[in-house]
Amino acid sequence: MPVLSLKGVKKTYPNGNEAIRDVSFDVERGEFLFLSGPSGSGKTTLLRILLKMEEVTGGEVLVFDKNVRALKTSAIPYLRRNIGVIFQDFRLLQNRTVFENLGLGLNILGLSQVEISRRVEGVLYDLGIDRYAGAYPPMLSGGEQQRVAIGRALVMEPALILADEPTGNLDWELSQEIVRLFEELNARGTAVLMATHDRFLLDAFPKRTLLINRGMLVEDRWPAGRRGAAEPASKGESR
Repeated sequence: MPVLSLKGVKKTYPNGNEAIRDVSFDVERGEFLFLSGPSGSGKTTLLRILLKMEEVTGGEVLVFDKNVRALKTSAIPYLRRNIGVIFQDFRLLQNRTVFENLGLGLNILGLSQVEISRRVEGVLYDLGIDRYAGAYPPMLSGGEQQRVAIGRALVMEPALILADEPTGNLDWELSQEIVRLFEELNARGTAVLMATHDRFLLDAFPKRTLLINRGMLVEDRWPAGRRGAAEPASKGESR
């Protein structure tokens, strides 16, 4: 069963702007793929649709086999618990320590302080930022803040990570570090869908890549030697 399945998804705003046009694809459990395209192509809108932050105007969206379009408002938080979301601008609470930033979501879920400490300390250690547990975000570099943002997603132990241009504010070396970190998480079984317009990253880390332009999926590209390599996406068909 795919973690994500989109069939003929459309998003048209009241002013007539077609942000997403008939997009179809599946993401399997444990898969790592890129979502790429120029600025304004629809990448962020598509990720927001998966989180039900945007309502679709056509098609079907299944996340963990649940019809997102039919979800009641009260069910949305339960859907998002299994999804780790990472943004380009980090979105850390500036007046909370690194430890508190990571533990906030777990507190909301009502986990015990013992369990929160276990998860947070473990993730901080895995990401190599345990020494910053008592620091505040403004005291950290951009790369360190992005690791904290990733850690905030990981403590929820998600089955899927959605990352929206997570390397957009980082230099080349840090960008590679972040993608390698995602690869490590993926090797443990977490599915990763990472939006990026950085062609250098796409070349350096050959993976299945969904190319989107003007809201349309124009290519579902697989690395050489794997199924569907460099084939155009057929209308209404997912691979």
